[in-house]
Amino acid sequence: MPIRLLICDDHEVIRIGLNTLLQGTDIQVVGEAANGKDALRIALKEKPDVILLDIRMDDGDGLATLEKLRQKTPECKVVMLSTYDNPTYIARAVALGACDYVLKGSTRDAIIETITSAAKGESPSRAGELKKIASAMKVRQTVDDDDVPLTQRETQVLRHVALGLSNKEIGRSLEISVETVKEHVQNILRKIAVSDRTQAAVWAVRKGLV
Repeated sequence: MPIRLLICDDHEVIRIGLNTLLQGTDIQVVGEAANGKDALRIALKEKPDVILLDIRMDDGDGLATLEKLRQKTPECKVVMLSTYDNPTYIARAVALGACDYVLKGSTRDAIIETITSAAKGESPSRAGELKKIASAMKVRQTVDDDDVPLTQRETQVLRHVALGLSNKEIGRSLEISVETVKEHVQNILRKIAVSDRTQAAVWAVRKGLV
């Protein structure tokens, strides 16, 4: 049986390109959506095996659509589609239930492999960040359930970190020096027992801070 796929991207040229790319494969496109609202409506109607979801769309954050899709159609596997190889985007996608993350610049074979692996319920096809983050989340499960005493300022900094801002951008936003930001970040990593900003972003998403 063919894999039933829903494509959600706000650029028509991307949707047409993916349709062309998937011709002659075992993947059947059963619907296209240009925004999150349409994606949810079509997913509820068609019940696709896999949803290929753009992470950035004109009508809002694709991650918000991901969260709704996981709530309304938990049986559908969601693969995030992005131009951005951004560890924070990947962390938030994993934390919100995406099963994989593929770049728009990937090869035809890589995109087909990603969709096929998702449909089969296999582990993420991308080596590196996605697997690293998924593993980090499992390791942090016990600690995440504990209350960790972050100060109000540390919580503010962590939210900024989780949104992918640099130390300079955080300092400008909170009107504090870069050195102070660095000190807060180090304290946060120590308190929540993680080793880098990406894992901190995962922790923040799981805690509902972003």
